[in-house]
Amino acid sequence: MKNNTSKKQGLLIRLDDIAENMNWKLMDKCEKLFDNLKIKPLIGVIPFNKDPELLKLEKRDNFWVKLNEWKDKGWEICMHGYTHVYDNETNKKDFFNYGGKSEFYGHSLLEQNKRINNGLKIFNKNNLKVRSFFAPNHTYDQNTFKALKDNGINCVIDGYGIFPYKTKGITFIPQLFYREIMLPFGVQATQIHLNYWNEEKFKIFSEFLLKNDRKFLSFDETLERTNQSYLSKINNFSLKLGLKSIRFFK
Repeated sequence: MKNNTSKKQGLLIRLDDIAENMNWKLMDKCEKLFDNLKIKPLIGVIPFNKDPELLKLEKRDNFWVKLNEWKDKGWEICMHGYTHVYDNETNKKDFFNYGGKSEFYGHSLLEQNKRINNGLKIFNKNNLKVRSFFAPNHTYDQNTFKALKDNGINCVIDGYGIFPYKTKGITFIPQLFYREIMLPFGVQATQIHLNYWNEEKFKIFSEFLLKNDRKFLSFDETLERTNQSYLSKINNFSLKLGLKSIRFFK
């Protein structure tokens, strides 16, 4: 796969729920696929996984060694929550009006700082530098963003927008859809939950990657396409208003 040189279209592959316990059979297949196509995904890692559903899946003890191997390939290691256990209800009052339960929304700044800092300590212990974050179930409040900045994280892989954008000291890389979609215009991230895939879903994903060869971006390439133009801000605001309204009344 040749590099994507387009500034107007691209997709960052974001993998969710990466942990010691996961669907390793399909992860191994995805790794080979990414290597063959020279795709550098963003890996959403749960540093201290306590999710009872994920804990039922196969465990590999060399998990942190594997993460360093992926880092050396140019994959971006991202923090995806802390334990992935929901302990608060949002009542659709979270930042994106996503709704449902949350690991972060509604907690004090002190508590959110503690969770993020504890997660980062685990990454640091395993020689991994984290530059980005996305919360389980897309649920944040203002304390979440302040706690992230307090801990040196200034990028969130979530939100509404056509292109990555900056607001209140954080760069947001939009994540709009529940499945793989390549829009004809714009730069966003996917949402991939391979722990719940079967072989047929992997086949569909493989075909999507092959069909859209040369349109995939690394994390750094995605950041380079941050668009702060007036037109982009209007488009982002309109999209945000529409999607938040849909989710609020859903």
